[in-house]
Amino acid sequence: MVHVLGVALPDLQLARLALTNFYGIGHKTAQRLCARLQIHDRCKIRDLTAQQITELASILASPSTVPPLRRMPLASPTFQPPPASTPIEILRKHVTELSKPTGAEPLRNLKIEAEGRRVVRENIAHQRMIGSYVGKRHAMGLPVRGQNTQSNAKTAKKLNRVNRFG
Repeated sequence: MVHVLGVALPDLQLARLALTNFYGIGHKTAQRLCARLQIHDRCKIRDLTAQQITELASILASPSTVPPLRRMPLASPTFQPPPASTPIEILRKHVTELSKPTGAEPLRNLKIEAEGRRVVRENIAHQRMIGSYVGKRHAMGLPVRGQNTQSNAKTAKKLNRVNRFG
């Protein structure tokens, strides 16, 4: 078993499924992480190299400091290579202009474990503070998303009471 940031990842589990053991990482984010770290879909945790585990830990520890991926453009079918007499400096400049990162990195604002729980707790506290319907339902320990309360609200009454009064 590999422990990354205090979360145990089972050896025999697929890497993209094991990453969902982190609070705040679902299937889509786990798939993006695997693609970012170049981990195959069928790779198990025991098959990861030490470098991949270290990179995974560093990305999950501080996702905002991860350098963006450099994107190398693919050549179009009508591409004509520059003549051989073109200086190498001009070619390098052209490649760096084309490979600049585009758009926002989806993993940059990732919040996992304690930070993700804190955000959810703050959102609930905000709803309660402004007196919204959702906040009142949280405060009363009732279902928040329109579920039936006459027969099956026992689970919601248990869950909505936890760490929300205080």
